[in-house]
Amino acid sequence: MVNLHKKYEVQNVQQNRSQHDPFTLKRYEQFFSFFQKGAVKILDVGCNTGRGGLRFKELNPNLTLFGLDCVQERLDVLPECYSQKVYGLSTDIPMEDRFFDVITAGEFLEHLYPADVDQTLCEFQRVLKIGGRLLLTTPNPNYIKNKIIGMSVYGVSHLTQHFPEVLRLRLQMHGFSGVKLYGSGRVSQYLGWHFPLMSIYGSYLVVANKY
Repeated sequence: MVNLHKKYEVQNVQQNRSQHDPFTLKRYEQFFSFFQKGAVKILDVGCNTGRGGLRFKELNPNLTLFGLDCVQERLDVLPECYSQKVYGLSTDIPMEDRFFDVITAGEFLEHLYPADVDQTLCEFQRVLKIGGRLLLTTPNPNYIKNKIIGMSVYGVSHLTQHFPEVLRLRLQMHGFSGVKLYGSGRVSQYLGWHFPLMSIYGSYLVVANKY
């Protein structure tokens, strides 16, 4: 029987879009704009080959970056800007309680099996410092373009989908506060993050605090 880690590894190897997608760097710039003052220790969940971490370091060379991924081959090629490479799953992060100032998880949550979503949110809450911040993006199930052409969030290695207000509630149930939602994806480059109609965005950003 294939263990859970191996199943995730196989699923994620099939999805390599973020290694080439030009919007990946824009996503990390958006994350960085929400870093709280004095944030230094950053956990990059689903770090892939580290393109986002390189951008973080360009924006602030003083950051200490930790990269978490379930694919060892990706960790093997992480750039030196990552202080530590963590091979594991988001359901059992091998770090001590209250360690990180910020957790980023770009286009990550949809890659989890349904049973692992809440456990992952529990782990995010556990390893964040009090006053820490979770920043994540995920595809928008309400994206109007997908509805028009009959596409779904589900696809290659996309195992779950997360409706914005439901995810907000889930985070609140895990103790996060000040949960806010913003537009993300390519449309945000033209209309910004605050356009009032969320359905125009292919992805959305969640900002959640641990207070």
